[in-house]
Amino acid sequence: MFTEEFWTRIPHQLTYLPDRLGGHVFLAFTSILAGVLISIPLGIFCSRRPQVERVAVTIANIIQTIPGMALLAIMVFALDQTGVAPAWIALVLYSILPILRNTIAGMQTVDPGCLEAADGIGLNKWQRLRIVELPLAAPTIIAGVRTASAWVVGAATLAYPVGATSLGDYIFAGLQTSNEAALMVGCVFSAGLALVLDMLLGGLEKASQKRSPAWALGSVGCLLLVAVSPLLLKAMQEQKSLTPAKELVASGAFVQEEPYVVGGKAFTEQYILIDHLRTVLAEENRITEVKPGLGSAVVLQSLERGEIDCYVDYTGTLWATAMEREDNVSTAEMMIDIATYLKEKSGVLALGPLGFRNDYVFAMRKKQADELGIKSLDDLVPHAEDLTAACEIEFWSRPEWQAVQAKYGLRFGTTKSMDSTLMYGALSRGDADVIVAYRTDGRLASGEFVELDDPRFALPPYDAVLLVSPRLAKDRAATEKLRKMVNTISTERMRKANGMVDIDERPVAEAAETLPKPTS
Repeated sequence: MFTEEFWTRIPHQLTYLPDRLGGHVFLAFTSILAGVLISIPLGIFCSRRPQVERVAVTIANIIQTIPGMALLAIMVFALDQTGVAPAWIALVLYSILPILRNTIAGMQTVDPGCLEAADGIGLNKWQRLRIVELPLAAPTIIAGVRTASAWVVGAATLAYPVGATSLGDYIFAGLQTSNEAALMVGCVFSAGLALVLDMLLGGLEKASQKRSPAWALGSVGCLLLVAVSPLLLKAMQEQKSLTPAKELVASGAFVQEEPYVVGGKAFTEQYILIDHLRTVLAEENRITEVKPGLGSAVVLQSLERGEIDCYVDYTGTLWATAMEREDNVSTAEMMIDIATYLKEKSGVLALGPLGFRNDYVFAMRKKQADELGIKSLDDLVPHAEDLTAACEIEFWSRPEWQAVQAKYGLRFGTTKSMDSTLMYGALSRGDADVIVAYRTDGRLASGEFVELDDPRFALPPYDAVLLVSPRLAKDRAATEKLRKMVNTISTERMRKANGMVDIDERPVAEAAETLPKPTS
């Protein structure tokens, strides 16, 4: 794993650290602070009211049992938006239980003799709380904050699929693109952040036990230093070099109020296209940010809301999922209808097809397909009940799968959901007999696998189409530059680029460089 190439990739990954660490620190620190502000007053209130305590702790327990990804999804649909807000609220909810429990426990275990003494010297209930109860309960309360911080820092890595920047960007991107360097950086810094917070909060706990202002000030000072560390890293990075676009902005040659955000979904091809789009916009001297790893349902909503400014989607996905159309029409008619629908609905501009198609395809091991005589989905039907099929989780709930079932009556004995990067390994090992893959996936060209024909055309065509937000559409020069990408990337070219990452384990940026640049 730790080859020379691995170490050469580390510096490139560290260039993303200020933004990703900054996003993670912001989510963690602010959600823990909000959890403290909610849970400590609530815990004090509940500690004197057993019935309220049971209700509050039960609700907090129920929230804690909801899986992280599920809670994030709930927040996205509840708020009807993606980005920081749903991730932050989910993390606040996760932080409540340990702080609430420990606050109640700390308040209820204060020595009754101390309370009697406080009453004896004439303290009112607020003075008694401030001078006696909270100082005595503080070590237990801070221990709850320590537990919450560990949970929150870990859960914050899951914010990536809903479009919130965090160290999870490294982990998800590393998994999707088989990039060990990205995985390592993400794991090391997320674990390191959790350990540092635990250590510093442990210092606060010790300060409360010893009644030591010096320990407390030192711990708080170090916590503040950790909080601003991403800003310091960003300042150091910017001091080293200005990007050409920033130099132009500074010189007055071009004024761009906000960076354009290039978004994308969570698989190899999308990471390559994000890098390609970013490069094309940089050639037009536009400042960009990237927001990869968004879910299919989330990414279009993000574009419509202006949270991202451009990304590549697929006509079949837009047709079946966004427009909820089930009819089969020609590729040209589908493209026209999609462009009209997006423009009228939200002002999103479809610039046109990039030139390649990334259809869903059912694939099997060539040896097994030959043994069973399976060449098409029609041939697959008689054997399906004895086979195991695997795909990304979203496919099994998509209209395309329902169309396949309706037209072929296809029913597998077992279906599995897994990351697209892991499907091919499962198929090779025999853990799955059939996978639902992407046509441009480089691993399909290895000779080990065979694609199954779809003679009844249950699956719509998935032409890659470039979409831009209303804000970017107003930038005529940038939009025209992007429009020149139309029909420049063939299916074979895209498959080779994907193969560079998935098979040859080359960096995404290197694969993106092989895609043709639009002419000036």
